[in-house]
Amino acid sequence: MTSIPHVTLNNGAEIPQLGFGVWQVPDAEAAPAVRTAIEAGYRSVDTAAIYENEAGTGKAIAEAGVARDELFVTTKLWNSGTRDWSGAQGRDAVRRAFDTSLDLLGLEYLDLYLIHWPRPMHDSFLNIWQAFEELLADGRVKSVGVSNFGTAQLETLLKESSVVPVLNQVELHPHFPQHELRAFHAEHGIATEAWSPLGQGKGLLSEPALVKVAAKHGRTVAQVVLRWHLQSGVIAIPKSVTPSRIRENLDVAGFELDAEDMAAIAAVETGERLGPDPQGFDWN
Repeated sequence: MTSIPHVTLNNGAEIPQLGFGVWQVPDAEAAPAVRTAIEAGYRSVDTAAIYENEAGTGKAIAEAGVARDELFVTTKLWNSGTRDWSGAQGRDAVRRAFDTSLDLLGLEYLDLYLIHWPRPMHDSFLNIWQAFEELLADGRVKSVGVSNFGTAQLETLLKESSVVPVLNQVELHPHFPQHELRAFHAEHGIATEAWSPLGQGKGLLSEPALVKVAAKHGRTVAQVVLRWHLQSGVIAIPKSVTPSRIRENLDVAGFELDAEDMAAIAAVETGERLGPDPQGFDWN
């Protein structure tokens, strides 16, 4: 099994720095993909209620033959506008959604539960976070965090709650490296986790500068980008349903990028997102 470093979260829990994501993987394909990933050596799996593949993911976990305490399983609350997230009613809705995810995954507890989007225009994320605090106190989730939050929402949580999110999962890759947000995270002990760490393959993997770095090390561009994440202190969760690529993405421990490589990668920054801006995102 390939050795992958771990990141110690602000509550003492440890998460593998390289995990396996299943965004856009149909439920029927999630089981064989996650099973292949676990067999290859991945010990962190990231899914979400909105992905509609928690059942397939859970099936793979059950069949993997790996002790539960060796796996780090994350899923996310889909806090859509189809529910009222205010007050006690909203906190009850969070608990019901959590129970549904846990049942679909076939697990007795989660390692990490995330608020999927802040939806700041509805002013509901703090009430949802209070329900997350209750789930944490119940012991059915070991850590709680957020996804796609900006500094303004994180500052609200830090001011109004005694529980600091263990991490914030955001779009992050060399084209969009999120310098300011990562600095805020570091200041407050919040880990940074990257979704679409490979830029969804939309131009990033064909950048001439990255192709040159990959050739220098005898590696693929994807491996170079994932190595960049690790050396930058970022947790990454690449996705693939192709067994060879699943294994290839994990094989990033046998080389190191030097200062020249890191500078070349930094130079491809465009500041452009692939996904929506979380501050205005309100999809139901």
